[in-house]
Amino acid sequence: MQRVDPSQLPGPALSAEQLRQVNDLSASLNARQALWLSGYFAGLEAALAQAGPALAAPPPAVAPTVASARTLTILYGSETGNSAALAKIAAAEAKALGLEASVVDMADYKPRRLKEEQDLLLVASTYGEGDPPQPAIGFFEFVEGRKAPSLAGLRFGVLALGDSTYEKYCEAGKRLDRRFEELGATRLLPRVDCDVDYDEAASAWTREALALLVADIGGQLAPGVGAAPLAEPQQSVHDKRNPFVARILDNLVLTGRGSSKETRHIEISLEGSGLTFEPGDALGVMARNNPAVVDRVLEALGLDGAAGVKVKDREARLALALEEHFEITTATPRFLEHWAGLSGADDLERLIGPERAEERAAFLREHHIIDVIRAFPTSEVTPESFVAGLRPLQPRLYSIASSLAANPDEAHLTVSTVRYMLHGEERCGVASGFFAKLAAPDTRAPVYVQSNPHFRLPADDVPIIMVGAGTGVAPYRAFMQEREARGASGRSWLFFGERNFVSDFLYQAEWQAYLKDKVLSRMEVAFSRDRWGKAYVQHRMLEQGRDLFDWLEGGAHFYVCGDAARLAPDVHETLIAIIETHGARSREAAEDYVRALQDGHRYQRDVY
Repeated sequence: MQRVDPSQLPGPALSAEQLRQVNDLSASLNARQALWLSGYFAGLEAALAQAGPALAAPPPAVAPTVASARTLTILYGSETGNSAALAKIAAAEAKALGLEASVVDMADYKPRRLKEEQDLLLVASTYGEGDPPQPAIGFFEFVEGRKAPSLAGLRFGVLALGDSTYEKYCEAGKRLDRRFEELGATRLLPRVDCDVDYDEAASAWTREALALLVADIGGQLAPGVGAAPLAEPQQSVHDKRNPFVARILDNLVLTGRGSSKETRHIEISLEGSGLTFEPGDALGVMARNNPAVVDRVLEALGLDGAAGVKVKDREARLALALEEHFEITTATPRFLEHWAGLSGADDLERLIGPERAEERAAFLREHHIIDVIRAFPTSEVTPESFVAGLRPLQPRLYSIASSLAANPDEAHLTVSTVRYMLHGEERCGVASGFFAKLAAPDTRAPVYVQSNPHFRLPADDVPIIMVGAGTGVAPYRAFMQEREARGASGRSWLFFGERNFVSDFLYQAEWQAYLKDKVLSRMEVAFSRDRWGKAYVQHRMLEQGRDLFDWLEGGAHFYVCGDAARLAPDVHETLIAIIETHGARSREAAEDYVRALQDGHRYQRDVY
């Protein structure tokens, strides 16, 4: 190797001793080793830069890279943003190592490009019981359909995100993993399935994938690169890992006397946070468990809440740890297995195997963690052994029901209180129970904004059709506030459904004002438990089918927000039926019409 002339070095000068060491090393290298070393220092520079300004050296004029012989595409299918964040981090680390990496949302990816890909990493979340994320449905339909091409020349890897509360845990990622193998692609590395506490598993998968790709071109990861849990790129000072401790301004019950449910309107101050959002985005709320629930769990365990326990390498009081850091209500298959080991209960052991999936799911629907503890007590539990079977307490996402243009420095939420009886005790949802019982005005709650790029208003002159039931009306309140503030000229039509007209007509006075001011052009309502008008939103859609189809033909965007299990599929089927009838199309042609709306981002859903 040629010795280095210091006068030719770009960037910061080396000391005489550093230069001697470089020259001694370079004299002993062959071409392949020199290529590897360039990748090593590229990775090292990236790691130092991530460590912060105090450790990062000024960038060289020409950054050393590993020349990539193959292209790398990282696809993500994301419902709440987790898969998107992980994919973007992996792409950034790949580029730092000299790999030609691009990152694409499955919703925006043209699936016919698959046969041109060389290396493909897929990060996919699972929605509900085994479904792909809503924005990625089109990608899954193509890949799993008969038009999918042979992928014999492709190498792939899958990172699957899921929630072990569900039986079909990480099923969307598993489906991709199986299908790509069926299409002839070669698995670059084994699939990794991640629960809600995914940081370390995702980091290890990313590191292994990049190490394999870099090794192909004669390189090697620098020591420590990718070894730490992945950190999301900072777009705001406050995010999921560093939420803003916000103040609750107001907390009102929207539903009237006699209602069979409770729905609340929450106003939260974002003043001083620097957080911004668009209509359609969600607010992540880091709620805490009710101290009364914590006390009942501790009593059932026979443990002292003042005992110490480790939480992320820090010592905390057990009671506080259970209140702020762990899920202590809903039991998961993982917890059942863990508690079966602690208690030695044969009845729990029987529920563990895959052949008991239906029986286990039925058991979990009827038993919270406290019910399992009470039914199968043990004296062998310690604070450490108990929390080892728990999952981290996860934020709850709520569609934002306000516009910054109308309410600067505020975010409004529409929250239905989850409250029911189980084994003779009242049970509440963690976040909705927090808002119902603990969140008086001036209470503090950590929050962050979760972007939802697949639920966006179109241009101001484009008509919109909004379909929602219950709290699904929340983002449409934000839409109307935004359009009023901007003086938008596009027509708007709202289909709203709830239980009873008298007690459950959420934001009734506001909709009437929007109609009067012509911000809202039309509104249809459906109340499912009124004797004189029992109906659902899909019935109102059918009644207005001719006009609804005309609006679509005129370029309207169609939105659905609400329940994923019933509302979303019923509305989808009704939309197809309307297009069949009023568009004089066959069922297949109507489905193609709806698919074209989805592909053109004119049919958007925010369902849960």
